[in-house]
Amino acid sequence: MSYFADDLSMNTNFLQELLLSVFRKTRKLVKKSSIFKIKRFGIQELSESMMSQKGESSGIMMAKEIIDTYQLLDPKSKLEFFVELAEKFGPSKKKLEVAAEAYLNEPNVQQAMALQIAAEPRRQELIRRLNLAPGSTKELVRMRVDLLELIQDHPELTCVDHDFHHLFNSWFNRGFLVLKKIGWDTPASILEKIIEYEAVHKIKSWEDLRSRIEPPDRFCFAFFHPALIDEPLIFVEVALESSIPSSIQSLLEKNRIPIIPERANTAIFYSISNCQKGLRGVTFGNFLIKQVVEELIQDLPQLKTFVTLSPIPGFRNWLGKEIDNDILPLKKLNIKVLGQLENPEWYKLNQKSQELKKVLLQLASEYLFNARRKNHEPVDPVARFHLGNGASLERINWLGDISKTGIEQSAGMMVNYLYDLDQIEKNHEAYINEQKVIASNEIRKLANRKLLQKVA
Repeated sequence: MSYFADDLSMNTNFLQELLLSVFRKTRKLVKKSSIFKIKRFGIQELSESMMSQKGESSGIMMAKEIIDTYQLLDPKSKLEFFVELAEKFGPSKKKLEVAAEAYLNEPNVQQAMALQIAAEPRRQELIRRLNLAPGSTKELVRMRVDLLELIQDHPELTCVDHDFHHLFNSWFNRGFLVLKKIGWDTPASILEKIIEYEAVHKIKSWEDLRSRIEPPDRFCFAFFHPALIDEPLIFVEVALESSIPSSIQSLLEKNRIPIIPERANTAIFYSISNCQKGLRGVTFGNFLIKQVVEELIQDLPQLKTFVTLSPIPGFRNWLGKEIDNDILPLKKLNIKVLGQLENPEWYKLNQKSQELKKVLLQLASEYLFNARRKNHEPVDPVARFHLGNGASLERINWLGDISKTGIEQSAGMMVNYLYDLDQIEKNHEAYINEQKVIASNEIRKLANRKLLQKVA
């Protein structure tokens, strides 16, 4: 029996064929063009010229020329280009002032629309026109990668990134995303990218990848976009089990015996990886998990429990700062116990593990349940993601990940976030509206700060 047929819907097929048809036709037009040469025009001049063009064919040709020109720029020239966008492609001051005054004098719908149009930076229209060229969506995503790197030293470019982010949110909205199951028969070019983009648990070899996607109780799902056909946007790896797992080691064990999918009652999302740096801030993950759950239930209705097995990446860093600043109510004995973490192989010292386990489980619960940023959101980025999706904190697992990264970032611990289908919406609303963290009784008890002083 085959599961999860990945045939695209009729609408998606139509959209893809339409886009491909347009791309083929415009590509022929671009090849015939010899009007705009890099040696004759700079990228800034080309951009201004394109904004004045009214013809679609000439606009497509010029967009292609600008994209090609940008790819040849050195880092300094790329910076100059983005500075130009920030300084000279903003909204018209004059038009904005006129529209604002008109709205203040007569605050109606028409004047509000005129104000909105006047307030839009010319950069947005420029980016839209650049997206007319064949294959340009992919190149614009790459362009934003350069921009994000430059912003670190040039915060004045934030306004340019705001426009990229705004447009990408529209272009990559859920309606355009296509969910596909990644299998061993998936084209090798895509499988290579799955190996490359895996960000949580490194895929060490082709055989390692095969062990994650070929067995009947293991799956991988990814979102694709019609404009980036061979580029996954985000993917999730899923394991079927008969109970909630406590360690990644058991899930990724080489010689494990696969279970029959129909006998499984638990689906574990153990790795979620964003693939495109240029799409940072564009939300995919919440849609991905919910749709994968729907796909799984459709073919395996006996599945009742949906959980993650997630890292706690900010825990060690947070703990170090808390101890250094003497914030946590720790006794000297607790601090002495935590001193064991200085030994890179502390987790192998079984005779000391139990007392350390008590302290770390309580501290991890404190971190996930109580530690907050200035905006009252949880400090941990993975927690923000899953709690924002409507999951709840279910269980913290001692020595759930003893890899080098797991030890260094999470003190070897992992956490299960529970996706209770009957509570997802309620949990989501509580988190969004009240920044409320829903957690199991076990974690709530462990997160009680008073207990930290009682651990010996």
